Amino acid sequence: MRHPRRSTAGTLLAAGALLATGVLAGPAAAGSAGPATSRAGAADPAGQQSVRDFWTPERMRSAAPLDLPAPSPGDLVTPRDRGRPTSIAPTPPTAHTDGFPEKGGPWTGGGAVLRTSGRVFFTFQGRTASCSGDAVTSSNASTVITAGHCVKYRGAWHTDWVFVPGYHDGQAPYGKWAAAKTLSTAQWVASEDINYDVGAAVVAPLEGRKLAEAVGAQGIAFDVGYNKPMYAFGFPAASPYDGTKLIHCSGDSGQDALLSKDHSLGCDMTGGSSGGPWFTSFDETTGAGLQSSVNSFGYTFLPGTMFGPYFGDDVKSLYEQAQSA
Repeated sequence: MRHPRRSTAGTLLAAGALLATGVLAGPAAAGSAGPATSRAGAADPAGQQSVRDFWTPERMRSAAPLDLPAPSPGDLVTPRDRGRPTSIAPTPPTAHTDGFPEKGGPWTGGGAVLRTSGRVFFTFQGRTASCSGDAVTSSNASTVITAGHCVKYRGAWHTDWVFVPGYHDGQAPYGKWAAAKTLSTAQWVASEDINYDVGAAVVAPLEGRKLAEAVGAQGIAFDVGYNKPMYAFGFPAASPYDGTKLIHCSGDSGQDALLSKDHSLGCDMTGGSSGGPWFTSFDETTGAGLQSSVNSFGYTFLPGTMFGPYFGDDVKSLYEQAQSA
């Protein structure tokens, strides 16, 4: 499967009890952001069960991460290994000094993030594929945040969309949550603008419970600024990773000064990590934080830097629509 990308220098990384870590979000300012665009998912219980049944352990294990296409003439890119992010920030992020690796490593700290984060599975152009996502605090207790290209790409919305929190090695310890609706920012839907590569899903209840009641939810924050300590999580499935476990990176984030307005972070997570959460104010003890971005893309000049969109008014508008659905 080909890895989604813009025709610029960027290539996409196809990244318990109710926990409320706080939502730094008010109503979107009038006129400041375009409306998010949505697609209906499995609307009735029979359709939702059909989607859950479709994702057998074997299908989940074999779902391919979206990976790199051959670069087009004139792109400011060079080929790279399949699925491995190779990126550059004009000023590389400073390594964090908390003992956690700048490069991706398994998360061993425990806590809420093991429940709220998970793999996303869907059908893309007739093929099974995977991304990552995270359950966030919302008024409907059913909202998942992911990357825009993990809900829609190349003019088509993905189908058979499920969120599997706490995924490990083909197992779904907290169930498979079928999307009743998927959404993305107006800019991503219109032109796949890399600055707005954010998606959301509203998942249907499972066995009489809503998502946040089953696994908890992380807080979400907007307009947090740049150059912050951040933790990124995801389920990379392209070599050298295999999608079986939750991987993380941590460090002091930077700002992309080349083409996008995104955050940057030293990280070598690969395809399948797209849509995984970036947290500010992350507590290593509780595994809880405020989600402020998602794994999105990497440049192809040098290895080891990942980029995530800035959560501003347009992403806030998307979130408000999702939590109200």
